Amino acid sequence: MSNDVSVAAASERCGAVIDRISDAVITDRSFLEHVLTAALARGHVLLEDVPGTGKTLTALTLAQALGLEFSRIQFTPDLLPSDITGSHVFNEQTGTFEFTAGPVFANVVLADEINRAPPKTQAALLEAMDEGQVTVDGTTRELPDPFLVIATQNPVEQEGTFELPEAQRDRFMVKSSIGYPDAAGELELIERRSRRETKMPSVEPVLDTDGVRALQRVPERVTMERPVREYLVELARATRTDPRVEIGISPRGIQRYFEAARARAVIAGREYVVPDDVKLIAEPVMQHRLVLTTDARIEGVDGATVVRDVLERVEVPAVQP
Repeated sequence: MSNDVSVAAASERCGAVIDRISDAVITDRSFLEHVLTAALARGHVLLEDVPGTGKTLTALTLAQALGLEFSRIQFTPDLLPSDITGSHVFNEQTGTFEFTAGPVFANVVLADEINRAPPKTQAALLEAMDEGQVTVDGTTRELPDPFLVIATQNPVEQEGTFELPEAQRDRFMVKSSIGYPDAAGELELIERRSRRETKMPSVEPVLDTDGVRALQRVPERVTMERPVREYLVELARATRTDPRVEIGISPRGIQRYFEAARARAVIAGREYVVPDDVKLIAEPVMQHRLVLTTDARIEGVDGATVVRDVLERVEVPAVQP
């Protein structure tokens, strides 16, 4: 694959990846587009769902479709940071300590039930997600490129969960959920299960590591006109003045929103961002970054509700294609 991929070709490949994942996972296409938006923009994904909705299968088949190495970390209350990053182990034959890489050394890392581990262990992922590297015993080691964390969490009201700190939630480019399939989808699940002996379906790769890297460079060439930039910033800033919100979108959150909007335009096959791109990803990019007031939480308000209200309030610019 050449180093320079056109937006049209990138869009086509994104569509092929989504089609390939859909062969194995029964889910909404827009959900897969959110996940791929993050992958394209070098971001990370937070999935909040009840168990059994296909989160693990989605992460695995995404890695397979992209032709990337996959690793799964099951977060538990007794998980240590070194269980994620790796550690130095004494080799009796050589008489030296040798580094044994932890499961974070993969292209696509599924951090399963991340909010079942204590905050110190959750924090071990922070450097990895932010810097693409980990430091173990004073030595910094580069992680593979590309590097994508897909973290899953159970709803916080479930027993034995620790809420992710705001600083860590902010590290995820998008938060989404698979949700339950509709009746036709659940019938299709049974159909598929009845036709195969193996428990976990797998898919053939559409891309490879170099192909994914080339794809990740494409959004850098996507333009966003000033009225659309102003619209994006105004949406984010409107969250800070909402009376239900204690802490709104951070400047870093606005930058991630900008990157995600450009990636969303690539998936749609456009070399420029339109207001619809900004609107489509507003909820997955902003909902988890909002810290709500105690009163709002007691009343059952969530981040998604605030984002939808902000979208209603802020005027959409008229932009000529």
